Amino acid sequence: MMENNFNKKQLDHEQYEKMLQTGTTTVGIMIKDGVVVATDSQATAGTFVVSKQAQKLFEINKYTAATIAGGVADCSYVVNQLKALSRLKEVEEERVPEPKYVASICRNILFSGRSFFVSMILIGGFSRKEKSGKLYGIDLLGTLYEEDSFISFGSGSPFSLGVLEADWKPNLTKAKGIELIKTAISSSRERDAGSGYKIQLCTIDKNGFSQTE
Repeated sequence: MMENNFNKKQLDHEQYEKMLQTGTTTVGIMIKDGVVVATDSQATAGTFVVSKQAQKLFEINKYTAATIAGGVADCSYVVNQLKALSRLKEVEEERVPEPKYVASICRNILFSGRSFFVSMILIGGFSRKEKSGKLYGIDLLGTLYEEDSFISFGSGSPFSLGVLEADWKPNLTKAKGIELIKTAISSSRERDAGSGYKIQLCTIDKNGFSQTE
């Protein structure tokens, strides 16, 4: 009897998780003097659009931003942890921590959960130490990827990656980078049912985080 109840609860949980599968498109690209990071604004539960204004782009500190893909609650928890731990490090050392530090603590959080958190985080930032842009991706198992060109997560990522594979070039200007990333996100919004609505976009360079339309 107990075993049957357990199996039923497990099945219900699996059905619930399947129902709440989310889609999105998040993209980060390297430019000459930093990075451009962007995402769409749609949140879904299965085939149902929950929100057209979901916040998916976050300023972690002055020189680091994050985007989210996965379960909204899980991602929100991870982002809040990143903000808090980044701030704590800044207070302790009296300087803003590097993007690599933020990516590392994100990896530790997701690795310690080992798929408990349905969350994939894209980290973009500017390293004042190396005087260059930085891009990292962390998957739900805690695997950390560092990219030197571009990265994309979410159900719409294949469409964005197709645009970036064709048109990204090293040393893009900020204006060209913004134009390219908007084209990439737009491609996903047009072809992926899980992605849509307004583009959230920021640039990060030696002057820090700047969100733009």
